[in-house]
Amino acid sequence: MAGAQEVTLLDYGAGNVQSVFNAIQTLGYKIKYVKEPSDITNAKCIIFPGVGAFGSCVAALQRHGYLEPLRQYLKEDRPYFGICLGMQTLFEASEESPGVQGLGLLPGTVSRFPTSLGLAVPHIAWSGVAPMLADPWPLSSSPPRCYYVHSFRVPMPKSGFAPWALACSEYGERFVCAVRKGKCVATQFHPEKSGTVGLDLLRRWLEGGGPSGDAAEVPAPSPSPQPPARRIIACLDVRSNEAGDLVVTKGDCYDVKEGGKVRNHGKPVELAERYYQDGADEVSFLNITAFRDLVLADQPMLEVLRNSAKRVFVPLTVGGGIRSYVDASGKKYSALEVADAYFRAGADKVSIGSDAVEVARAYYASGKKLTGETSIELISTKYGRQAVVVSIDPRRVYVTDPATSSHSCVKVGVSAQSTPLGPNGESYCWYCCTVKGGREDSDLDVVQLAEAVEALGAGELLLNCIDRDGQGNGYELELIRQVKSACSLPVIASSGAGCPQHFADALTAKEKEGGGADAALAAGIFHREEVPLQTVKAFLDEKTEIPVRLASKKRKTPDS
Repeated sequence: MAGAQEVTLLDYGAGNVQSVFNAIQTLGYKIKYVKEPSDITNAKCIIFPGVGAFGSCVAALQRHGYLEPLRQYLKEDRPYFGICLGMQTLFEASEESPGVQGLGLLPGTVSRFPTSLGLAVPHIAWSGVAPMLADPWPLSSSPPRCYYVHSFRVPMPKSGFAPWALACSEYGERFVCAVRKGKCVATQFHPEKSGTVGLDLLRRWLEGGGPSGDAAEVPAPSPSPQPPARRIIACLDVRSNEAGDLVVTKGDCYDVKEGGKVRNHGKPVELAERYYQDGADEVSFLNITAFRDLVLADQPMLEVLRNSAKRVFVPLTVGGGIRSYVDASGKKYSALEVADAYFRAGADKVSIGSDAVEVARAYYASGKKLTGETSIELISTKYGRQAVVVSIDPRRVYVTDPATSSHSCVKVGVSAQSTPLGPNGESYCWYCCTVKGGREDSDLDVVQLAEAVEALGAGELLLNCIDRDGQGNGYELELIRQVKSACSLPVIASSGAGCPQHFADALTAKEKEGGGADAALAAGIFHREEVPLQTVKAFLDEKTEIPVRLASKKRKTPDS
């Protein structure tokens, strides 16, 4: 706040607190972590970035002795900024954890997005923010889209207005996305992951100058938030080259070598920052040699994450080797411990590949029982469903008659843009989930895997069609539609992009056929700048009705 140079950060043990730390440090403030209850009592201002489940968050606050000091701190109307769950815990209760009492500063119950809306949940998107109060401080008067990732929301007040409801957003329906009561401000969206817009919001709050606790709060003109933007994601496949340096690479059909050497498209941190400046909505790192290595000993990859998180203020996802393993000394590490290391280094999400297939197999073998001990369950319980992405690497298996197959099949060859007919003219195929980077087949199809991981607690699916990888002839649309029809999770299209129209094809919803992807990911065409990321967004904005978030700044050049 005004004059305060030290910010107290409340970390109860879950979520990417490092992202908030980096944002505050970038703004020139010192950070002090809460280590004991007295740190809350003595704080000048508190930022609480909460993720995970409402009940586990409140339980953790209680266990550490933070709950009552925090209630008292808020009662005294002292500076507080809550993020995501840090906003939801301000309310009396949540449907997510019946019987658990929140901090009770604000009236009402947080509830899940209704299934009747027919939307993918969690809500993962860059959605609009519309002020509901005439004085929107610390928001700007016309804030653009910010980054959201949540399954539960604060419903709009029945009257349409409440003096504490600062702003609203829209995802199938309007909901409260920011609140303000006295010196307490909180947002459902993540300002630390909302680029320059989010950093500006945090700066305005830290510098103070807003209304006092006694200021009159009156309604703003009828709000009209921008619709959720579809995400364009830049993917960086990272591995060691012959010199032992980590480089961004990309190959055809999973072959990353050319002339016996690893293709080198640049340094991971520098490329990640470039894509951030170009307007990427997320950056995804795939550690493509991690399945052979001991992840917790892979310090170079963790360092890539740490350095990227200091420069890139949009979500970072990391995948590769997130599984349980035993090191050379015989010590066992759980998948949760591996994920912990990635989150502490700066990741916002982790992507699970081969291990998800093994987990799904066990799920079906047990009669669809949840044990609470699988990698997906452990990570989603601690960090929230939205932190777990399942990466699916399917390949086509053609069949002449779907009645002869035990798997869910799709019809192919129906148009020039569709999946081609099989080598012997087959008109149907099913998608076989592979493991170990596409080198081995499993007995599961994509529908079986999608349904299993959704039940286990995954929050998002990444579809990497092996048959399309590196081909540049478009995404596998039948695959996208089949998976969208089989589950309610957000889906990321991957593999095959060669021009801006391919992104539009993947993202365009066709309701009768299951719907389009919620996001589209590309790698090689961005690295080689055959189709720059900015070109894709400009095309979608100008030539289609697909909403996108446009970069607020042009990429920096040596002369800028």
